[in-house]
Amino acid sequence: MRTKSHKNPKVNVVTLGCSKNTVDSEVLMGQLKANEFNVEHESAKDDADVVIVNTCGFIENAKQESIDTILRFAEAKEEGQLEKLIVTGCLSHRYKEELKAEIPQVDEWFGTLDMPHLLRSMGADYKHQLLGERLQTTPRHYAYQKISEGCNRPCSFCAIPLMRGGHVSKPIEDLVTEAKHLVKNGTKEIMLIAQDSTYYGLDLYGERKLADLMKSLSDVEGLDWIRLHYAYPSQFPMDVLKVIAERDNICSYLDMPVQHMTDRVLKSMRRGITKRRTLELLGQIREEVPGISLRTTILVGHPGEEEEDVQELLESLREVKFERLGVFTYSHEDNTHAHTLEDSIPEEEKQERANRVMEQQMDISWAFNQSLVGTEQKVLFDRLDGDSFVGRTQYDSPEVDNEVWVPAKDQYIRIGDFAQVKITEATHYDLKGTLV
Repeated sequence: MRTKSHKNPKVNVVTLGCSKNTVDSEVLMGQLKANEFNVEHESAKDDADVVIVNTCGFIENAKQESIDTILRFAEAKEEGQLEKLIVTGCLSHRYKEELKAEIPQVDEWFGTLDMPHLLRSMGADYKHQLLGERLQTTPRHYAYQKISEGCNRPCSFCAIPLMRGGHVSKPIEDLVTEAKHLVKNGTKEIMLIAQDSTYYGLDLYGERKLADLMKSLSDVEGLDWIRLHYAYPSQFPMDVLKVIAERDNICSYLDMPVQHMTDRVLKSMRRGITKRRTLELLGQIREEVPGISLRTTILVGHPGEEEEDVQELLESLREVKFERLGVFTYSHEDNTHAHTLEDSIPEEEKQERANRVMEQQMDISWAFNQSLVGTEQKVLFDRLDGDSFVGRTQYDSPEVDNEVWVPAKDQYIRIGDFAQVKITEATHYDLKGTLV
């Protein structure tokens, strides 16, 4: 049994879920360090005095992973292996009262917007002057930058507004300051993230300011790559495309989750856009930014989705040929609009539909990768894996997209550096090459 009573105990922060949660954990750890706490991220040792679990509550699988993680540390606390267990994040925000009753070993529960209260519970001050300063959990050369919090969209299947609240943009000048801090610490690539990046600025400036933000970040000296994620297709600000096309340090890459491609399902999802307008928009994007790599996310198994919808979806995806694509199966979430509809599609059928989408995408990805064979690409190297250096082109985001593999024998590349690579071979999801 531990009886330690450190003024500033050792803290282990455990992060679950998406890149937005990653940023939240990094900011939290930066605050703890500034308060002279000994803080680690997902420590391999079981020697922490305090564990903070930053949870995800997005879909059923993510919720279960969060609960399992909390229970693991609750058991450790019961066995005297840690003094305090704190839970924060989306799951805690959404189900705080229910979880309190079920897992009494947890000392404190906090929501997504409660960081000052969390710090105060640990005897720490929230230091407002730490603008942009955080402890990165990613490799130093790339970082996620959260440009806003929350979401105002009414998508039927999504519980994010219940957990994150309405859209709140961060001021451009604050984001530029944060980017400068990151670059000073060795960051060469930033991924702009939000629940809905295209809404950026409406609440602060009365108009969409994503293009202005990207130009301001592009002017930050030493920032080599800027990558835009989570661009909502409805009311997409078209001036963003000109910025992507004109600025050399903005990647020819756009993550735009379209979710589906039939009018009936899009309407049921409350996406505020038709199939026709989606296809027109994607065509405009390709015209304005030649050679752009488009990533999307598809959701299958939404209540009311029929086999003919799946067929039409597959046909549309063959037409558009997204270079990068991920797929989720529908999760029946409490208090969402879709929860009022019958979740009648069996889980195995949802998964079968998802598999069909990904099988088709394999061929599309293979064709795109084959088109790169023989070309020279600027590659940012992320890691050494066995006897190969592994990196990415501007067409790929870390953790979710394709990678470039270069033999390490007789060649040296410093991790976090760029290098020119001649692509010699392509598989469905990866490229192989040699240094130029």
